[in-house]
Amino acid sequence: MTTYLTEEEVIARVEGLTVARLRSFTATRCVEPLSRDGQTIFAEPDVARLQLLCEISADFDLDEEAAALVLSLVDQIHGLRRARRGLADAISEEPEEVRARIRARAATRQV
Repeated sequence: MTTYLTEEEVIARVEGLTVARLRSFTATRCVEPLSRDGQTIFAEPDVARLQLLCEISADFDLDEEAAALVLSLVDQIHGLRRARRGLADAISEEPEEVRARIRARAATRQV
């Protein structure tokens, strides 16, 4: 079962998070809370993202917009890794002759 926290609970849990910062991060869609019974609630993945945003902000002295940009880049890296893993899995299921051709073609294209 998924646990949800209110704004107040999230702010109490995440070091360095204020109401203003939380609302800035939700406005830039770094996290997308739910609304239940007129109350904004956050799932555990949202809390983890907010923790990372606050750590990035503090460690690199970034404002909310810059931290959101960094998080967006991290998300893109994770997406690329998932895509690469999927491609590698698909290639591994091909016959050896196909894999050999792919390796040879890839080797000629490396910089």
